[in-house]
Amino acid sequence: MALPRVVISGIGVVSTFGVGRERFWEHVSTGQSGTKAITQFDASTYPCQVAAWVPPVSADDAPVLEGDADLAQRADPRRYSRAALFGVVAGREAWRDAGLRAGEPNAGVIIGSGGGGIDVGESQYRDFFLEGGKHVTPYAIATGIAGMVSSEISISLGLRGISHVLSCGCTSSTDAMGYALGLIRSGEYDALLTGGADGCVLPGMVFGFSRMRAVSTHFNDRPEAASRPFDRDRDGFVLGEGAWMLVFEREDRALARGVRPYAVVESYAATCDAYHRVQLEPDGIEIMRCMNLALDRSGRPRETIGYVNYHGTSTQLNDAVESRSVRKVFGPLADGVPGSSTKSMIGHPQGASGAAGIVSTAFALSRGVLPPTINLETPDPACDMDFIPNQPRAVQIEAALCNCLGFGSKNSAIVLGRA
Repeated sequence: MALPRVVISGIGVVSTFGVGRERFWEHVSTGQSGTKAITQFDASTYPCQVAAWVPPVSADDAPVLEGDADLAQRADPRRYSRAALFGVVAGREAWRDAGLRAGEPNAGVIIGSGGGGIDVGESQYRDFFLEGGKHVTPYAIATGIAGMVSSEISISLGLRGISHVLSCGCTSSTDAMGYALGLIRSGEYDALLTGGADGCVLPGMVFGFSRMRAVSTHFNDRPEAASRPFDRDRDGFVLGEGAWMLVFEREDRALARGVRPYAVVESYAATCDAYHRVQLEPDGIEIMRCMNLALDRSGRPRETIGYVNYHGTSTQLNDAVESRSVRKVFGPLADGVPGSSTKSMIGHPQGASGAAGIVSTAFALSRGVLPPTINLETPDPACDMDFIPNQPRAVQIEAALCNCLGFGSKNSAIVLGRA
């Protein structure tokens, strides 16, 4: 029995470029950097002083939905964590884009977040230790936990179905989307809001990653050049943040509502290197197995894949291992498969990174433009694939493979097809 086709029928984005999916795509499709000097707190003594942070966002940036009147006074935006705020704004945009109403029956929320309300934790612990806890809010725990991000979205949209947050490090949102795909295919839900949200450009996070020597420190005077996946002079990732939300539903249901889908979600796979808490296994065996599983489950011949959205963090080891792994998966076809790293423009938004890549790829499939890898000035011989350097490429493709790799040896992949 053939599985039902599941499509992406709505997209919403909050990114380093601001609020809105079209604003995000305009910048990514033309190769513009969103990395900036950190100005919202004093990072002058930190080794890393740049990030792809989200400019000021308000709950008022969220669109109005049909059915909102029935949910009056439910949500309380004053107590949102940054991840929850980004998720609510992007989630409502995606829901409206799909032509759905607040309070939609048989619908739910499954998203990924690496840090959840970590900003709440940082600020409340600072008060606890420095001020004796005089200003700690009674909501500190409730707003700070990762699981509250999906709850705030569910409350805002009035969705009474599943409300889960997967927190698997960098693969969180890819795994959440894989989970959503299975539930739609099973018939358990008609529509699910999925994707990822993280609000982690914070003093503790920037300093912690600096201590780990994972983030870029050589481009503080040129922030826009700091994220440079596959370039010989890359020296670490750029911390990013934001929310990328998508509506997954059966294709027949979306078409009956008059919605033109962005892409078909064809398959998902996940593996674990079981190797190290922060380093990839150098041979990439489980990364390759993950990609092969996703491709096999899609039923697609390798030659129909016209684009790879790379995890592409801009770190020395990760980029080289991922590049070699993709080459081995595609074998003789490898030189004819272009790909790029969205992180070259938006930094690494942690648990939301997989969703950012899926949104970029869904737009690439529907708009016929492959986004570039920017700052690729001196190609690294260890990374020898076609990374669409610096300029977008206008081409129609039939399908794409999206990779996501994470701390703790996690690997995830999703195949998208043209709707």
